[in-house]
Amino acid sequence: MLTQKAKYGLKALLMLAQQGGNEFTLVAEIAERQRAPRKYLELILLELRKHGLLHSQRGKNGGFRLARPPAEITFGQIIRVLDGPLAPFPCASLTGYRKCEDCDEHVCAVRKQMRRVRDAVAGILDSTSLADAAAPALAAEVLEPALVSA
Repeated sequence: MLTQKAKYGLKALLMLAQQGGNEFTLVAEIAERQRAPRKYLELILLELRKHGLLHSQRGKNGGFRLARPPAEITFGQIIRVLDGPLAPFPCASLTGYRKCEDCDEHVCAVRKQMRRVRDAVAGILDSTSLADAAAPALAAEVLEPALVSA
């Protein structure tokens, strides 16, 4: 299960992607629009910046923006930065592997199934970019005014 931290991070970066990703946006604006606690969101965004997913700028026209085009940032990258490995157990992880103390991993049926779960989840998250996820939302924003006036 994803943490609230990952959810806030995904929603914030998705919002920046929908804006085109080139303009800096204040933390306060992101927090308000995403209904996230400002201080907590700021810590999340700083962590994402530290890992190269965001740029920040201080001052009047400051804030945060994407460090790369939305098509080059995946949900998997964001979640790994904020929540760590995607595998349900450390013995099934590729990036955070740890041997289990209580079983033989070479014959463990639980580990084998958790690897399948990890592979399926990673396959979806690593192939879904911010641009992919923003596209339906952008289309809805374009269509919405037309629906209201109809």
